[in-house]
Amino acid sequence: MFIGEYTYSIDEKKRLAVPPKFRKLLTKKAIITRGLDQCLFLYSEKEWQVLAKKLSQLPLAQADARGFARLMLTGAMEAPIDGLGRILIPDYLKGYASLQKKVVVAGVYNRIEIWDEAKWTTYKETAEKEAGNIAERLRELGI
Repeated sequence: MFIGEYTYSIDEKKRLAVPPKFRKLLTKKAIITRGLDQCLFLYSEKEWQVLAKKLSQLPLAQADARGFARLMLTGAMEAPIDGLGRILIPDYLKGYASLQKKVVVAGVYNRIEIWDEAKWTTYKETAEKEAGNIAERLRELGI
């Protein structure tokens, strides 16, 4: 399980260190892809296989299903973890998430999210202000 948030820097070669607690769950390779809310998602191979299978089973005749599957699957790339625990962030994903030098690596149970630090701060401040309203809406879903 991935939990917690950590601030790291992307080096000049576009490499990002994965927090040591997360590396243990990723083994030697992870999958990185476009996420939602202009961040990146990083999955273990096992979790990626679960998600990819679900995406492949979405109805082809439904435009939203096709679009979401394309967003996630075409943006995906294997991200080997080097000996120092770093992954390479490809240019197209770095651009998608508007990543600058400082990023936040956040554990969200079965995935890791990678955010530009400024975007994360803005997102988190907004979410914290709306926490009560969000909790009420989640209650309607049985949570």
